[in-house]
Amino acid sequence: MKKRWYDYLWIVELIYMALGFFNILFAWLGMLFFCIPLIISLIWGTKGYCNRYCGRGQLFGLLGGRFGLSRKKDIPRWMKSKGFRYGFLMFFFVMFFQMLWTTYLVFSGAQDLRQVITLLWSLKLPWHWAYHGTLFHPGVAQFAFGFYSVMLTSTVLGLITMVLFKPRSWCVYCPMGTMTQMICKVKNRQGDIVTEQK
Repeated sequence: MKKRWYDYLWIVELIYMALGFFNILFAWLGMLFFCIPLIISLIWGTKGYCNRYCGRGQLFGLLGGRFGLSRKKDIPRWMKSKGFRYGFLMFFFVMFFQMLWTTYLVFSGAQDLRQVITLLWSLKLPWHWAYHGTLFHPGVAQFAFGFYSVMLTSTVLGLITMVLFKPRSWCVYCPMGTMTQMICKVKNRQGDIVTEQK
């Protein structure tokens, strides 16, 4: 099967994680991984990003499939359930808004910049080498530290489930996947209603 340009987006995922390791401000590029899936689902009503353009999913597929780092076991039924997926999405939102709140506190001067990456929402990893000050407000760096924490944590969770279960098990409960699926359902339902009215 002929490879297409988007079959190599797993390289972008690796580059992103590496750049954030050396300079935390590159973490802002991860906003593309948030915005593009939402835009595609809002405009076209499809999960085209998840199915075709997600570099993280490709990376897990490559590591777990071609390199055999996965047990290739079915993911437990409870992890596929709506309750778990929506619950994880809500938990993700809480952590995301907590990150935004910390960023706001730094912007407002109520709190100093924390040069820390929080892995799995609890393990604090000093990341001092990745930031040496810039012309930007420290709040810009605070957002980058928080956002990179989210991206690193989700990558680690994906790697764990890749090893334990099938390569792309992360895709089953990925918050972005759940959000885009919800958007697609609403958009397609609206399209059906418009078609019926015609």
